[in-house]
Amino acid sequence: MGFRRSRKTIPGKSAEQLDGMQAAGEIVGRALQAVKAAAEPGMTTLDLDAIAESTIREAGAYPTFKGYGGFPGSICASVNDMIVHGIPDKETVLAEGDLVSIDCGATLDGWVGDSAWTFGIGELREDARKLNEATEWVLYEGLKAMVPGNRLTDVSWALEEATRAAEAKFGVPLFIVDGYGGHGIGHEMHEEPYLANEGRPNKGPLIEIGSTLAIEPMLALGTVESYVLDDDWGVKTVDGTVASHWEHTVAATADGPRILTPRY
Repeated sequence: MGFRRSRKTIPGKSAEQLDGMQAAGEIVGRALQAVKAAAEPGMTTLDLDAIAESTIREAGAYPTFKGYGGFPGSICASVNDMIVHGIPDKETVLAEGDLVSIDCGATLDGWVGDSAWTFGIGELREDARKLNEATEWVLYEGLKAMVPGNRLTDVSWALEEATRAAEAKFGVPLFIVDGYGGHGIGHEMHEEPYLANEGRPNKGPLIEIGSTLAIEPMLALGTVESYVLDDDWGVKTVDGTVASHWEHTVAATADGPRILTPRY
């Protein structure tokens, strides 16, 4: 989700403000790690949600997602062909071979951290494993463009170029999910601008020191097309192929990109 409006720069934040964002982001990282460590066959996505919420609240933060636009969970839990925004529930029971995406946000002292990763329950099919490894690689390659002096779509271009390179590197077809991307972030989870995961370079607002974006490639095995479930949240691939989603909140600094949602 994002908002489109012309702006010359992505406003920068001070070093102190970035530290505040990272404090929130570190809590997100701990929640993601706790969920992954606990996930096993027979658990429900609602069980995972409870683990994330407990981790966030015990750290003195609150789950940003909970109540956001009416969303009922503390995480988005998206399994297999669910790309993003899956509502945690007791009906979705994890099984061996599932590909699980967990997207999580935490708010601490007015600052938001937002991050996602995707992992397997037990052993994945080879194509799903390659997809997931490729999507993670695309994130880290793409965020290298988050540097002062670049423009917004330089990040989009870097993500697209990395996706094409990843097809050869990992030996798997990759489809950039249409219509979904990253966003500005700070005091609010979704701020301007919207960040597409593909596009021509050197367009859009200028990235300056302290600019922050949530960068989040979403790739599928068989299609760029998706549809929204009747719950108005969950997004699935139209052909039922699996998808992977990786995300970090990233700041542009004089020393290069700074990941504000580290997982220690």
